[in-house]
Amino acid sequence: MRRRSNGWLGPATRAFMAEGRQTPGFTWWDLLHGYVYARWTYLYIGNGTGGHPAARWLKPLLAVLGRLLTAGKSERPGMADTYHGKVLPLAAARKLVRVQEEVRLTDLEHVIPYRVARDLILRAPDHIVALECPCRSSRSNPCLPLDVCLIVGEPFASLVQEHHPQRSRPVSRDEAEAILQAEHARGHVHHAFFKDAMLGRFYAICNCCSCCCGAMQAMRNGTPMLASSGFVCSVDEGACAGCGDCEAACPFGSIHLEDGCAHVTWESCMGCGVCVSACETEALALVLDPSKGTPLDIPQLLAEAGRPPEPGGQR
Repeated sequence: MRRRSNGWLGPATRAFMAEGRQTPGFTWWDLLHGYVYARWTYLYIGNGTGGHPAARWLKPLLAVLGRLLTAGKSERPGMADTYHGKVLPLAAARKLVRVQEEVRLTDLEHVIPYRVARDLILRAPDHIVALECPCRSSRSNPCLPLDVCLIVGEPFASLVQEHHPQRSRPVSRDEAEAILQAEHARGHVHHAFFKDAMLGRFYAICNCCSCCCGAMQAMRNGTPMLASSGFVCSVDEGACAGCGDCEAACPFGSIHLEDGCAHVTWESCMGCGVCVSACETEALALVLDPSKGTPLDIPQLLAEAGRPPEPGGQR
């Protein structure tokens, strides 16, 4: 039996709006934006990727609306400033779905290098919903499975399930981790997504393929919607077999073979770790690179903020 939506203003929507009214700087226009994004997610993102049939006539209309919403502001934020992702190696993504306490980390400019939407506030972090990926769903021949977007914490998990009951399902931490592991094995990239309309903070881990993902498409077109993990791939030339598996696996096209050995293009490497898992000779490794930014490592960030996680809070 299919679940039905709770209507336009169900309990989760009211909870989202109540929290929005208590969020500093969050206006009624922002609340409307958040409601539209949550309720018509597939139209919203399908329009952005160009995959929705209505995208051709909706884009000019939304561009005008965007100008109206930012009228009077001295500087209009670009798209990447309001909607962006942080690349997560598998280990960091697993830590994020294993958080067992409420977290409040604000103004993470050193981690999320954008002007807005850079807070990580987790309430009820064990409330996780698997949502059918809007990017994949907008494609005529999408990668499968579809239900790989993880909405984490409240009010977002309940909000998404309220408006998309037929396309979402609650999952346990173990199930969420299994989704991450399976997507990593498929060569897909984990991104922690932040959005202005989602109270200006983190709300989801998306597991992205380079063929369907709108953010990765935007990166290829010159819009910097994704921030590096803070790591970069390093090659042990003595161990490299020159097989080319890493070149084929890299979602960002950052590895190429030259003289029988893998070479990494530093500028475009996002430190996702997909290539490391593809290398059978263990010639590749992720290494910290301060010039790439600070990793989104929850235990480390909590420790830096003077709030070490509770014993057993991470695995």
